[in-house]
Amino acid sequence: MENGIENIHQLILNYIEINDAEWDFCRSSFKTASFKKKEILVKQGDICDTIYFVVSGLLRIYFLDEKGEEKIFHFCLENTFATDYESFLKGIPSSFSIQAMENTKVIIITFEMLQNLYSVLRYGDKLGRLIAEDYFFIINDKIKSMYIHSAMERYKKMNSRFPKILQRVPQHYIASYLNISSVHLSRLKYAHKNE
Repeated sequence: MENGIENIHQLILNYIEINDAEWDFCRSSFKTASFKKKEILVKQGDICDTIYFVVSGLLRIYFLDEKGEEKIFHFCLENTFATDYESFLKGIPSSFSIQAMENTKVIIITFEMLQNLYSVLRYGDKLGRLIAEDYFFIINDKIKSMYIHSAMERYKKMNSRFPKILQRVPQHYIASYLNISSVHLSRLKYAHKNE
């Protein structure tokens, strides 16, 4: 888990300057957890009171539509965060479920911990703003890709954003993420391979 702590340290440094005393405070706040493949971390309709930093493994963020069908919103690979940010900040029921796609190790950040980090770190508010902006860009990209990009463009972007995702995730989840059928996904893979 030491590796994961160092990875989150590096990620924070990508956003803000942080001195040794501040890092010691952060480090002492972080808790770790492990989830087995298929285990649910957050259930749609429950309050999401945690941000998960993925140390190893893979999470999916998804929701059930009005027909009860699963729709994949996002995948969270190593060294990325997973949460329902609106539920986390407002304390309202989550629009999404979060599930482990593989055995997954995470660092847990609770709402209280995050508020403490904001107050203790010199640039805590800046850290919060930059993380919120990144979350906004994820949502914005998802919306744009559904309305503007072709299925092939979405497929290529997915491969770029999530390297080796095709080897790690069942095809029907990939198709759901791309908002296409499994048959259409097979055609895309074939066409892309022969480009």
